[in-house]
Amino acid sequence: MTEHGTSTTDPRVVKAEIAKEQAHVDRVRAQLEIDENKARMLATAGQDMYRSDRTSWVREEDGTAMFERDAFSYNAAKRLAILDAEHEGLVFGRLDLADDDEVRHIGRIGVRDADYEPLVIDWRARAAEPFYRATPSDPMGVIRRRVLRCRDDKVLGIEDDLLDSTSQADLPIVGEGALMAALSRARDTQMHSIVSTIQAEQDEAIRAPYQGVTTIMGGPGTGKTVVALHRAAFLLYSHRARLENGGVLVIGPSSVFMSYIERVLPSLGEDSVTLRSVGQVPSDILRFSSDRLDEPRTANIKGSLDMVDVLTRLVNLPMSAEPDSMRLRVTVKGEVLTLGSHALAATRHHILKRNRYNDGREAVEASLKDQLWNILPEDVSSAHDLSKEQFDDLVSSQASWRMFLNAWWPTLSATDVLARMADPAVVKAVAPDWDDEICQLVVNSIPTEVDRRGRRDWSVADMALLDELAALLGPVPPEPDAEDPVFIEGGDAEELVTLSDRLHDARQIDEDEPRDTYAHVLVDEAQDISPMQWRMIGRRGPQASWTIVGDPAQSAFPHPEQTRSALDELVGNAPSRTFTLTKNYRSPAEVFDLAAEVVVTIQPDADLPQAVRSVGVQPTVVRTDALWAEVRSQLDDMLQEVDGTIGLVCPASLVDQAGDLATDPRIIPVTTMQAKGLEYDGAVVVDPERIVSETGNPTSGVRVLYVALTRPTQRLAVVGLKQLESPRNLQADQPVAADAGRAWSEALWSHETC
Repeated sequence: MTEHGTSTTDPRVVKAEIAKEQAHVDRVRAQLEIDENKARMLATAGQDMYRSDRTSWVREEDGTAMFERDAFSYNAAKRLAILDAEHEGLVFGRLDLADDDEVRHIGRIGVRDADYEPLVIDWRARAAEPFYRATPSDPMGVIRRRVLRCRDDKVLGIEDDLLDSTSQADLPIVGEGALMAALSRARDTQMHSIVSTIQAEQDEAIRAPYQGVTTIMGGPGTGKTVVALHRAAFLLYSHRARLENGGVLVIGPSSVFMSYIERVLPSLGEDSVTLRSVGQVPSDILRFSSDRLDEPRTANIKGSLDMVDVLTRLVNLPMSAEPDSMRLRVTVKGEVLTLGSHALAATRHHILKRNRYNDGREAVEASLKDQLWNILPEDVSSAHDLSKEQFDDLVSSQASWRMFLNAWWPTLSATDVLARMADPAVVKAVAPDWDDEICQLVVNSIPTEVDRRGRRDWSVADMALLDELAALLGPVPPEPDAEDPVFIEGGDAEELVTLSDRLHDARQIDEDEPRDTYAHVLVDEAQDISPMQWRMIGRRGPQASWTIVGDPAQSAFPHPEQTRSALDELVGNAPSRTFTLTKNYRSPAEVFDLAAEVVVTIQPDADLPQAVRSVGVQPTVVRTDALWAEVRSQLDDMLQEVDGTIGLVCPASLVDQAGDLATDPRIIPVTTMQAKGLEYDGAVVVDPERIVSETGNPTSGVRVLYVALTRPTQRLAVVGLKQLESPRNLQADQPVAADAGRAWSEALWSHETC
């Protein structure tokens, strides 16, 4: 322990600190039960006040008495509803202050003990402000800020930030803040200068203006994710009214990453923040999500802006396999009326120019009836004294009319339409510029009808296409039998009995309702958002301010110009500012120097951060004929060398086999894409050649490998296959790709451990 405390992930220290917080949470829970009982008694008293012993009728009372009775009952019931609703995440933060060793616990609502001393401070109170606004450059009197991760009444984890490194307080620093705390407490002048630079860069990004677009750039280990999350907390507190009402959406690359976000996010209070992986973003309208990844080439095709035109053609494509043979035939007063394929095609084109598909059903019906009326012989209408309204009713009542409309213009969902791309003929019709190989990749990637019954076998890339289709189609009309619930209220005091329930129900309805748009959107690992995914995300924040976090050197998408175009469309003319974090304080220099040598082979001008930590241990880089035996050996060694987690980072095709080696709960098998944004104490990277080749694009593949190599904060091992003398999957007509493949491979294996 230093004079200022301990920077640690030592399991014993973590366990002891969690136990301390658990004791406080238990005390708060006990007090909350007392408060709930009191509130329940008051609510009951309010219902009984002025009520006859023999009837449920309210006794006669003057206006003042009625007002007092209603106010008393309302406030008691409201307090009870709040207490009932706020059990989850009741305590989520702690501040250790420099003055008098004061400790403040922060939570969703304020709770006081029997002596009226605060056990929990409401997050909206002025006393909670430093939890959201304090930074190392302006600690606001706070030494340590702690985030508590709870489920129900159990404390599952804690994450600390050291905000004042000059304090003599003996406080352990646990979790995410431990590395920075260790640097802050270092004694040499150069390191203090580096820490000051890091803190100044972070502070500037956190406190940037709310309006427009704030971009936070930084390589691996620069802390850009944590900075962005603190910025979200800072903004919510500083612009509470707007962001509480409009909501904050935080988006990350995967559900694994979002679990990490939940762990380190400073709680933003209430239910103002929605966390979603990219595959969950359109769940507000699709009602399902996805974590399944397409193979990289297919994902790149689906992510391209070319899909906008493809999907537009797909929506406009008639459902009939032979549209030229389609015709509408009805009989009115013995007269057969027919509209042929040319008239139908013209109608379809005319309606879709002015309406979204599902919105156009009524316009289609009206147009077709008008055309049928126009070809009805005048003598028929005269002979039967037939008005246009009567004619329309006669047409609508015919089974042939309904059957035709249901076949020619059915109500369509996004999944109905995208499923058509499992048909090669449809793909050729809507994407005439695609070659046979691309067409086959897309056709093979579309779930079968059996898969679709589960509704969860669409890929992450498909979710953006489904969202685009939903926007093109318009909402699916509700079932005609659906009815809104009807509330009937009496005029007596019985209405007071359900006041608490109504308050609670109203809250639950609000929480369960999908939120279409948000006031602020934070996108992490933005370099891996495809252009189509940017369009999907943009629909969630048409009037939003934005925080965009990423690192171009880690991008796996091969067409950066399309990404730039999609971002330009999203940003428009909004004010924008960019902050670049230049210091890598999480990756050891020994690890990052190796990763940097690899990535500059395909991106010589990459703006890489400076690694400022050293652990004195070089990465282990080995090639072997027995891949899994060597991986097992490296894992065994690493389990002895690090106290925390070990990422077993594999190509997607090998991750299932890697799972067999996860014999210790600290070993976490992940694909390279799942590992994005995550960090481990140690990492074993398996078969780098396959990692690169699986992307189908060597430049993207090397960037993905760069991500894998930069995951550890302490130890790195790389295990490859010895018999591979040249990169896999590089075609002979790709000399530049082959050169890039040889360069990165030579850079990596030049560090091979003897």
